[in-house]
Amino acid sequence: MAPPFDVRRAETSVFDALIEASRVHGAKKPILEDQERRPLSYQDLIRASFALGRKISAFTKPRERVGVLLPSSAGVVVTFFALHAFGRIPTMLNFTAGIRNLRAACELAGVKRVLTSHRFVEQGKLHDIVDALETMTTVTYLEDVRETVGIADKAFAAAAGAFPLRFRAPVRAEDPGVILFTSGSFGSPRGVVLSNRNLVANARQIEAHIDLDPSWVFFNPLPTFHCFGLTGGVILPILTGMKAFQYPSPLHTRQIPPLLKDTGAAVLLATDTFVNQYARAADPGDLSGLKFVVCGAEKVREETHNLITERFGPIPLLEGYGATEASPVIAVNKPNDNRRGTVGGLLPGIETKLEPVEGIPGGGKLYVRGPNVMAGYLAADGTVEPPVGGWHDTGDVVSISDDKWIKILGRVKRFAKVGGEMVSLTAAEDLASSVWPDCRHAVVAVADPKKGERLVLVTDFRDADSAPLIAHAKAIGAPEIAVPRRIIRVPEIPVLGSGKTDYVALQRIVDAEERRAA
Repeated sequence: MAPPFDVRRAETSVFDALIEASRVHGAKKPILEDQERRPLSYQDLIRASFALGRKISAFTKPRERVGVLLPSSAGVVVTFFALHAFGRIPTMLNFTAGIRNLRAACELAGVKRVLTSHRFVEQGKLHDIVDALETMTTVTYLEDVRETVGIADKAFAAAAGAFPLRFRAPVRAEDPGVILFTSGSFGSPRGVVLSNRNLVANARQIEAHIDLDPSWVFFNPLPTFHCFGLTGGVILPILTGMKAFQYPSPLHTRQIPPLLKDTGAAVLLATDTFVNQYARAADPGDLSGLKFVVCGAEKVREETHNLITERFGPIPLLEGYGATEASPVIAVNKPNDNRRGTVGGLLPGIETKLEPVEGIPGGGKLYVRGPNVMAGYLAADGTVEPPVGGWHDTGDVVSISDDKWIKILGRVKRFAKVGGEMVSLTAAEDLASSVWPDCRHAVVAVADPKKGERLVLVTDFRDADSAPLIAHAKAIGAPEIAVPRRIIRVPEIPVLGSGKTDYVALQRIVDAEERRAA
């Protein structure tokens, strides 16, 4: 039985919540593991955090925003908690964002020091990124830091591990817990400051929404620079007694399925695209041990639901919904109440309001407020701009049922005005997915002198044609104006590191094709 949500349990720091979890679940309980297969207990994690944190504190200042450029691993988790133990602010850098965006992120956050690892830079071939960051920050390699850990440091870590509340830096619930950067799906990434309260609250809200078992293994291949990977893949399992298994990349389609079986994973965090790929690459039984899969970042297709059921049995794919600004989870389906076509039930403790959008009946633009909603955006001068009245404008058009289940109708930016009618670009994408379910599709709008705007489908299906789309639209009663007549075929739909479709890159592709056609 899930415990009721009590906002008072969020009035603490992330590190103090870790200490409390160790007390509740046992200091010797294995809680963290990665592909090196050397599990760490709560006690190991806390000691390692103090040992590494002491070294980092020697070359950083209290409350300094310290850049973290690492993949999902035990190392990034220890680094995250090490910074917390000494009152530094982890600033998670998206190594897939490109040099320009990374430099902009460091400048916006005032990052002067970046923590990374030789092994990661070598394996990821990130030398150009490091070279660019070194022109504006000091890049420190964690292997070099660990080599300097001596007897005195180990003695300190042992004492601090025994009495963590005495040794950790005092941090308030309202103090910054992490700085993340939005995905940039529709424009430039923004810096988001999440407080300690925000992060702990969101973990407690999820814990109250879904029954979780401390004996489970939570498998996280998503990056910790993405809020879903950080809160869902690290903070949630560790604070609730589940082992958090970290894997460095969701792109390893063939390696992940057998590892799910080998680690005894009960829960997988992923996106629709990745789950579909894992299911196709997996051997029978690889995924059968999963209790459920939590999917975010993109819509879960019927084809993916059916593929999992056909190959591995009734494993629920729980579609959820969130935003970096909400730490990130706003709603998610439940294993015993999984309503396809929705993004699940609203988490406890979150208030909502809908603002009508002209031309879009049956829903409104969603605003959310609650203990998980961010401290604010980073301003150009490094200060934090809080949301007005505590309300975050999600930019999403949704409908909410009487029992607070949410259905996404689209983003405000993802509607086009075609011949005076508002058309959902997401609905247009769904049309293409229904006709060609094994492929990826994206729809953007371009200006049209006669209709105002028109739709363009970008797809990786080589034989795509508008005729089947029109026929399917007629069959299901969808308006013909929602059918893209212009189709651009590409080898691959561009995606961001989080797995979301990269609509900025898509718009550039479409604009280039439009100029060529003109």
